[in-house]
Amino acid sequence: MAFDGKVNILVIGGGMICEEATLPAIFQQRKQGNVGSITIVSLNSAIIARLRKVFPNEDFVGVPDPATTPADKNIPDGYKECLKKLPKPGLVYVTTPDHLHTQMILDSVAAGHHVVSMKPLCLKVDEGRRIVAAARDAGAYVFTEYHKRLDRAIRGLRYRFRQGELGQPLYGHAWIEEPKYMPLDKFKAWAHNSSPFEYIGTHYVDAYYYVTGLMPKRVVGFGQKKYLPTVGSKAYDANQVCIEWEDGSVLWVQTSWVCADKNAKMTQQGMMVHFTKGEYKADHADRNCYFVTDEAGFQHYNPNFVKPFDDWNEEGVIDWRGYGIESNSRGILDVQHLYRQTEGLDEAAAKKKRQEILATWARMNTRALPENAMVGVAVNNAARMSFDAGGKFVTIDKDFNIAFE
Repeated sequence: MAFDGKVNILVIGGGMICEEATLPAIFQQRKQGNVGSITIVSLNSAIIARLRKVFPNEDFVGVPDPATTPADKNIPDGYKECLKKLPKPGLVYVTTPDHLHTQMILDSVAAGHHVVSMKPLCLKVDEGRRIVAAARDAGAYVFTEYHKRLDRAIRGLRYRFRQGELGQPLYGHAWIEEPKYMPLDKFKAWAHNSSPFEYIGTHYVDAYYYVTGLMPKRVVGFGQKKYLPTVGSKAYDANQVCIEWEDGSVLWVQTSWVCADKNAKMTQQGMMVHFTKGEYKADHADRNCYFVTDEAGFQHYNPNFVKPFDDWNEEGVIDWRGYGIESNSRGILDVQHLYRQTEGLDEAAAKKKRQEILATWARMNTRALPENAMVGVAVNNAARMSFDAGGKFVTIDKDFNIAFE
């Protein structure tokens, strides 16, 4: 049967990032004729019921069904049956908490599907190696959704660095900080299994690697637990990590989950890098655009990440735009490309062709395929070791082996 250009989607999850970026991107791609069936499987039917209210005009299969399953009945393995039912070409979005990614990715690849995982790919180097091996063996596309790679403020830095305009990197500083309601409300059930660095700071580790192509050499990290323990959470309030890269350059990343809930922007973030021939500085949250309303007060407005706009052609239809949409859409477009390039080939030849294409993309380091995403995984793993050991240095070798110095 000829490939009709439509990719069938299974979303595992349904939390904040799924609602704010993943589903808008998928629905936008369906409107453009690139998506076939859409199934969303979540921990319980209450999540599905909420998503139906958020997206009342979008058609999707929700599992478990709110009409037949009690809202408080959790079904953590419900995704496994959905994997069996997903028609090919199938693309699985893993939008669950960080520590749950590994098994869901491996199960998806074993079922013969491709994957888009929210960042980070996983939290442990040994788990990352299993994903790399499984993806290579199957010729499976496994894409980590590092949306900073699609931010034009970062893409511009990469381009000008690769053109040689900036010289060699010396040092950099990045910051990404969020309000208290993130660990206490949005991520209450699992924040202690991650940290502000592992969840959001990893964006800037990947961005530095994406821009420079350098590999991490040594990591030291610090963490504070002062506020969150007083309100019943075991998560870190804040973390700071210093990464030394193979050329001797250094990136300092500061992260926090305890900014004021009344902050005018959900995430304050930015980056600077000093080079031998120039420098780069950018506030990635404050785009000099804001609203003031009676109801919400002063709000910074970033039109570049994920925002709804009026559709150009259809009345009452949302046109989703931004680098978060582009990044979440990338998997659909890439899987389309893989199927078109292998159409008419037998399975062995198709797998070989996919492996060749994926190897080329990995060398280019434009997409964060498993080999590329291992940089973030290794730094995360090393940083957690350093936090928990009170700030000891951790080394990372070229094969991503990590050890205390």
